[in-house]
Amino acid sequence: VQLQASGGGLVQAGGSLRLSCAASGRAVRRYGLGWFRQAPGKEREFVAAVGWSGGATYYEDSVKGRFTISRDDAKNTVYLQMNSLKLDDTAVYYCAGSFNGDQLWKQYEYDSWGQGTQVTVSS
Repeated sequence: VQLQASGGGLVQAGGSLRLSCAASGRAVRRYGLGWFRQAPGKEREFVAAVGWSGGATYYEDSVKGRFTISRDDAKNTVYLQMNSLKLDDTAVYYCAGSFNGDQLWKQYEYDSWGQGTQVTVSS
């Protein structure tokens, strides 16, 4: 599956952004879809994921209650609604696809990666 992320930008702390990731290819609906991020000087980390059925969602602790992941299989798109953004949320955000992966919070479960989209939170 091919992935194309969009929606990043510059936002003030406390603001909101919605990231989108359009997927194309075969059997997109069978893919778990996730978001990861990488801040300058840091390793890439898990943010959120949604299972291929859309029923299971997973979040990194620091974004719980602020971020919401969802998928629209009719549009082959996964979204990340980010509210109450903090300075620490500044990073390049990547979407990824996992075919038959179980532990969607683990990077090794993913076999497809999109290009990143920059999110910058200012004070």
